[in-house]
This record gives sequence, structure tokens and C-alpha cells, in this order.
Amino acid sequence: MAASTMAALHIPYLPLTSPSSAETSMSASGRSAEKLSLPSLQSRMKCDPQGYESELLLLIRHFDSCLAVFQQHAALKSASMGSDPAAAKELADLTMFLAHVASSYPQHLVHYPKQLIELLQTSGHSLPSALRRQVTQALILLTNRQMVELAETLMLFMELQTLGDKELKKLAFSHIVHSIRRMNTKHKNDAKNRALQSILFTLLQEEHESKAKSALSILCDLHRRKVWFDERTGNSICSACFHKSSKIMIPALSFLLGYEQNVEDDVDEDSNSDEDMITRKPQVVLSREAVYKANHKGTTSSKKKKKAKLQRVMRSIKKQQRVNSENLDWGSYSPLQHLKDSQGFAEKLFSRLQTCNERFEVKMMIIKVIARSVGLHRLILLNFYPFLQKYVQPHQRDVTHLLAAAVQACHDMVPPDAVEPLLKQLVNQFVHDRARTEVIAVGLNVVREICLRMPLAKNAAKVALSEHGMVKAGSSAKAVSIKIPDSEHLSERRVNPAKLEANIHTRKDKEERMALVKAGREDRTKYAARTAVKQKKTGGLSNRQKEHKKGMPLAAKRAKVARSRIEKKKRTASKRFLGKKAWK
Repeated sequence: MAASTMAALHIPYLPLTSPSSAETSMSASGRSAEKLSLPSLQSRMKCDPQGYESELLLLIRHFDSCLAVFQQHAALKSASMGSDPAAAKELADLTMFLAHVASSYPQHLVHYPKQLIELLQTSGHSLPSALRRQVTQALILLTNRQMVELAETLMLFMELQTLGDKELKKLAFSHIVHSIRRMNTKHKNDAKNRALQSILFTLLQEEHESKAKSALSILCDLHRRKVWFDERTGNSICSACFHKSSKIMIPALSFLLGYEQNVEDDVDEDSNSDEDMITRKPQVVLSREAVYKANHKGTTSSKKKKKAKLQRVMRSIKKQQRVNSENLDWGSYSPLQHLKDSQGFAEKLFSRLQTCNERFEVKMMIIKVIARSVGLHRLILLNFYPFLQKYVQPHQRDVTHLLAAAVQACHDMVPPDAVEPLLKQLVNQFVHDRARTEVIAVGLNVVREICLRMPLAKNAAKVALSEHGMVKAGSSAKAVSIKIPDSEHLSERRVNPAKLEANIHTRKDKEERMALVKAGREDRTKYAARTAVKQKKTGGLSNRQKEHKKGMPLAAKRAKVARSRIEKKKRTASKRFLGKKAWK
């Protein structure tokens, strides 16, 4: 069949200016010539690879000639293929066609992947955007069919993300992530993973911001999906906090804090995502108006629908709270657990905090990461607590986050002398007679949490509170309004500092709540209905019973019945609507 149709194939061996290569005219034995498009020829080649081998060779020669002409234009630094969109489209169609049929002809297209790689490496910046995306898609197709290893094309795909093409950047990023995930689905190949990790780790340490940011986004996404959930990846992400560029440092800090906001959003390079790193999902809110309408507005069926909707909202709220509580478990997922030199990491990051000129939000992120690493690994960083002391003021911006970080940085290995100035500053600024109630509540909550984590700091807290009359220090002290627990009564359960709020009450069980309700009601009698109380009277009959038993004349009884009927008619007649009279 190939010998008979070869003579009728109409694809001239010309440069890209010939548009007739998009269609081929083929004639089978015993029938007339037939025009076929590239998609039709592609499907026939997949069904009968041997029958269309000669046609493939002719198309390969045509592709080589088109590619040679383009490379000559690029070498001479002339106008690129953008001046002739028809020729660029023809080359793109041929590229995708050969990529689709490459699996059917592996021997004839052995060097085809290398041609595409060289084309993108040498002339990727000068190619038209549409042609460049088509060539990249063809190379991705060959990689998915295992004709090219990912390690050979990883550097190329990382460079393609720096060309300024948003669609191409998204395409290359998603291909790298999906390929590595697919490679580790059934079993993990440590040799291939280490080779890919070495490339990304090297790019992460480079001064080129675009490459380093793309490498960090890939590592964070794979670590978040638990594909590369090892110590090497965790340490490399933590090392990105010391990058010279703030565009690399801020996403790394955000990932360590659990915001996980740096994978899909980093694809858009032009957007200022560094300003809005902490974006949250919309919260489900249950309004009082909806509850009132579900119980008091509408018909029975509409009330039933509204109540069902309220139940769905309540279920979604409970689910959201459960997810948030799982996310607040900061020690179970963070890459900070995999730090090899946690003390060196905290000291180096603290030295950068002291010398950096970033805005306050970035400094707050660095403080949180330092406090989390100190509390997680029980480190000793004595200069960190005096640094926090100057920010402990009620009017300070994000003071609750700062106090939560201070609580996280406290543990029983820290000497109490290092935390004593911080406790005094906290009590002096938050706990005094001129402060508002919510400010006092915040200060007392923080003091309590520090004492729970550092039992040896209890005496310093008592001394600081006694100066303001909050605990008993002598006979002339004020009334006690807080009780610092003793060491034997301290709870071993650690409270998440992120849950510290101004007015938080301890949860009581059912028996304690019932005891609070019944307090002061010991002298009350048991509840009973009014009729039951009257029936239990011992002082005689009620007025109604006396009236029924009273002896009256027959005429008086009939007059009473008539009066009751008239009064009843008057009451019912006033409520009836007889309609509007027509003659009025």
C-alpha cells in the first residue's frame, strides 16, 4: 500500500512558505487520489504503521528542511517566524504530528526529541509564543510516553518559566509537578528523585530570582502533597529563608508558617502576591436573622425548608472548624521538624531579623518562624526575649500574634531570668487599673500560658502581678482577681498559642453547669401545674366549685344561662367578618 500511495503523496520538499504540506493527497491501489489532513493521516499511521512508513520519511524530511531554514534565520539574527504566521503554524502542526506518531515509529524518530530540546535551548526566546507553546507541548507528550527522561528536560523546563510567557510558565510548572507525582505513585525511585532534587536544590540557591522562585514553588508543592516528604526537601525549603531576595524569603516563610499559598499563585509573576500572602477561605456565617426566619416566618413547609438549610449550614460550620483545628496543629506537618541544625537555623534567622530593613509584616513572619522553631526543638535563644520586649505594648500592631509567638518560644529549658523582663513588661503594659477589660484579659491569658510552659517563672509572675494588686503579697493588698497555679497543679497539656483570645472561658462539664444553674434555688418547691396545686388544697372548695354547688331558684338559673349565651354571641359576632354591603 505504501508503494502505491507514495507516488500520489503531495508534500513538496520546500521551505516553510509552502502551505500545501498541511494536506496530503494519497491514492490507494484500485481507487482515485484522496486528500488527507494531518489528523486523518495521523490516525491511519497509528492503525497501520508499516503501511505508511514511506509517508513518514517524507514528512520527516520536510520537517528537517523547515527547521533548518528557521535555524538559519535565527543564526543571521533576522526577523523571526512571527513575520510569517502561516509558516509558523505549519511548523507547529508538523511538530505536533511527529510527536503523536513518535510512539509508533521509535526507530525513525530517535533524534526527534533532541531536535526539539536544541530548538528550545538555542532559539526559545526568539520563537513566536504560539509556536513555542506547541513545541513545549510536543516535548511534554514525548516525556509522558517515556521517550525522554525528565532529568534531561528539567533544566529546560525551568528556563522556560523565566521567558515571561504566563501560559508557558504554567504549562511547564504543572508538567514538572505532575511528572514527579506520577513517578512516585506506585513506588519511589530514590535514584531518580535524588537526581531531580539536586537540580532543584542548585537552582534554589542561585541569585536568579525567577529560577529560584520556580524551584521553591515546585519543592513546596511536592512537600505539601507528601511526594517529597523527606529531610532533604524540608532543609532546602528552610534554607530558602536566607536567600538574598525577599521574593524568595517571603514565600518560604509563608510555607513554614502553614499558609501554603505559594504554589498556584506564584505562576503569575507580575501580580504582587507578596503583599497578600495570608489569604483565607470565606468563612461560613450563621446569621440571627436566618434563625429567626426559620422558626417564625412563613408557612410550615417553608419553615421546614429553612430549618433544613440551617442544618446544612451547621454541618458545614462544624466541618470547617474541624479542618481549622487540624491545620492549627503546627507541629505535625511543618518542615521545621526536619531541621538538621535547628540551633544554627534559629540563630542565623534571628541575626537576619536584627539587620533586615523589611516591612513590619515580614519581620512578624520571621518572629513567628523563630518562635516556632525554638518551641518545637526546645532551643535556647536568650537574646530573642529582650527583642520581643520592645514590641509588647497594647497599641502595637498585631500584638496578639506577637504575644502568641512569645508563648511559643517559652519552654521549661529556658532559664526564668531570661523571661522575667518580658513578664514585667507584659504585666506593666497590660495588667493595670487603667487598662480596658479585654486588654487585661489578654495579658492574664499570656501570663498563664507562660507559667504553664515554664513552672520556674511562676514566682516572677507573682511578683510582677503583686505590684498591681493582682495576687496577695501582704495584708494591705487588694482583692485577688487571678490565681497562678502551683507547680503540682500545672497541666501537662500544651495549649496551642494560636487559640489565645481575649475573653476565653474554661469549658465546664454538664454537672458543673447544672450546679451553677441550681445555685440559690435550694428552698424552691418542685414545679407542679396550677390545677394540681388547687386540687391539693386543704382549705375548702374553689369559687367555681362553690358556684356550681350553690342552690339557686330555677328562674335565676335560666336568666344566667340566657345572659351567658348573649355574651358569647357578642364576643363571637365582633370577631366575624360579614362582608361589605353592596348598597353602601
